[in-house]
Amino acid sequence: MLDSVVRSYQNWKRYRSTYDELSRLSNRELDDLGISRADISTVARGAMK
Repeated sequence: MLDSVVRSYQNWKRYRSTYDELSRLSNRELDDLGISRADISTVARGAMK
């Protein structure tokens, strides 16, 4: 049970870190990466895997 809680917390931290980092980029930088601002959440969720 504790492992599940720890894993969930680590996944959440990875999501937030990725989301925050992508959010700080300009629209041009995101475009260079092939990511739209609307896709940030989806891309950050992918980092949890």
